[in-house]
Amino acid sequence: MTGKLLAGLIVITALVAGVAMYYLQVYAYYDEVSANGTDDVMITSLSSGVPESIVYDNFQAIDSDSSPIRYRACFTTGHSQAMLTETYKPYAKAEPLVAPGWFGCFDAKELGHALENGTALAFLGQANFHYGIDRIVAVMDDGRGFVWNQINHCGEVVFNGEPVPADCPTPPKGY
Repeated sequence: MTGKLLAGLIVITALVAGVAMYYLQVYAYYDEVSANGTDDVMITSLSSGVPESIVYDNFQAIDSDSSPIRYRACFTTGHSQAMLTETYKPYAKAEPLVAPGWFGCFDAKELGHALENGTALAFLGQANFHYGIDRIVAVMDDGRGFVWNQINHCGEVVFNGEPVPADCPTPPKGY
């Protein structure tokens, strides 16, 4: 009888721990980001090299203090892709990161396919938004836009404990 009780206690404990870990990963650390209406969506200008605000509507975003790459945002814009490509710096290696399922406006698979087939274009929002992390903005041909943070080539190297490449800024202390 003691063995069955002990086994049951282990199963219940494992089940509770599993549910808790799932909740913590998918829900607990995310916060909704309130739109400030002016600079929630910024893209780096080709001419100045400085991030500039663009006109947007329907902004929704989530973020987490637990990781600099958990930021996701969705918006709509009236800017055409042609205007954006003439004005803003493209981002060649954009790889949208999956958002929690409950954040329904951000579909990384759909966005990834759109980037591959050219119906979405990616732009540099801001280089080194956090050290080694770039903010990426992608706009689809229907005006839907998406924002996420992605590890850049400097971050990949430094976060792996390797020496800083010559073309990268010096990392802050502690990296």
